[in-house]
Amino acid sequence: MEQDPGAGGSDEAQHTTLSQPRRRAALGFIFATSLMDVTAMGIMIPVLPNLVREMIGLDHPGDTVAQVYAMTTVWTGVFASCWGLAQFFCSPIQGMLSDRFGRRAVLLISIFGLSIDYLFMALAPTVGWLFVGRMINGVSSASFSTAGAYITDITAPEKRAKAFGLMGAAFGAGFVIGPAIGGALGHISLRLPFYFAASIGIVNWLYGYFILPESLPPEKREPRFNWAKANPFGSFKLLSKHPDLLGMGGVLLLFQMAQFVFPSIFILLVGYRYHWTPRDAGFLLMAVGIANIVVQVVLTGPAVKRFGERGILIIGLGAGVIGMVLYALAPTGGLFLMAVPVASLFGFVGSGLQGLMTRRVEPWEQGQLQGANSAIMGITAITAPQVFSHIFAWSIVASGGALGWSGLKGAFIWGAPVLLAAVFTLAALILAVRLAKPVAPQEPSPT
Repeated sequence: MEQDPGAGGSDEAQHTTLSQPRRRAALGFIFATSLMDVTAMGIMIPVLPNLVREMIGLDHPGDTVAQVYAMTTVWTGVFASCWGLAQFFCSPIQGMLSDRFGRRAVLLISIFGLSIDYLFMALAPTVGWLFVGRMINGVSSASFSTAGAYITDITAPEKRAKAFGLMGAAFGAGFVIGPAIGGALGHISLRLPFYFAASIGIVNWLYGYFILPESLPPEKREPRFNWAKANPFGSFKLLSKHPDLLGMGGVLLLFQMAQFVFPSIFILLVGYRYHWTPRDAGFLLMAVGIANIVVQVVLTGPAVKRFGERGILIIGLGAGVIGMVLYALAPTGGLFLMAVPVASLFGFVGSGLQGLMTRRVEPWEQGQLQGANSAIMGITAITAPQVFSHIFAWSIVASGGALGWSGLKGAFIWGAPVLLAAVFTLAALILAVRLAKPVAPQEPSPT
């Protein structure tokens, strides 16, 4: 395996040397901050639509249930798209700020801002103020790009995929824990979950303030803040500067588009097709989250050693295609559930892709890279919910509104959104096979 000429410097110079105790503490903080941030975000999932409906006053006398839910869907869709828009524009800025001034300050400011924002939304008197709070939430949540850059700073290249796997496990655990807490607290008060999320954020900030060391020394930082690189379009220029990096950005875009299918339509899909209650759907989401944690924590490290970063990327995308097709065509809820173990290997993709991409840029460009990646995720957060929800609406019309429509034709019609996700994943697999080439380390680091 030859050294890629596009690799950003030597592998030995790509990470910051920390003592083992400090490195473990730093990685523990990144895991904890990702877990707490995603848990706080997940807490809002069950209550935000109902809070919006309550604040706007959509339950007018004479309105049908369908009309009420249609208007609620419109408003929550606007909230979701604007959150993605804030991510798209602010992630590159935070990435560039972390390259210029260091990771620690950017992370702590973002976490503190997120905590204050949850409190702001808990106290919002009108839907307009709630909307402002949701935009601020999108800005503050852009700190995930800085967390990714921090992992790159302190982890040797050959160990990054495993470290990103731990971060992915935190995401999976947060989206299992958060909605459960939000649903329970939301029964007491629709605003109580926001207070709880704010308290989690403050604990997270205090933990980081006293525990987290800086990971990017001054000599490895950008000499100045460059607005040309800090906007999403400028950050994409970084991808085009390095061989294969722009293509891997395309893999990330297609992968993220596919992943948004279930956050967009899952509850409606299983309710219509299998007559599942929200409780049934919640149990399945918990099973999916647990399977994802197992893949990220238990399997990613050994898989990287055995197959390499490119190998687990290809395996993950291949399993994703198979899993999505099985989900789409499953005629019963039991068969749908049996697809979970196969689809859970989709969790390899993020770790393998991040490992490959971070090897191709310099230490002072890692924040820009993570900012560009988060901007790509912002694009999918804006577009994917609209795409999948409209296709699902078409499937309802195409079936004549018949609940649980069966047969092969019904499987294809009801599974149309998920089949489209499988197509996105297949396109990502083809692109990855062609462009995601491994980069050989010069000398493995002992840290």
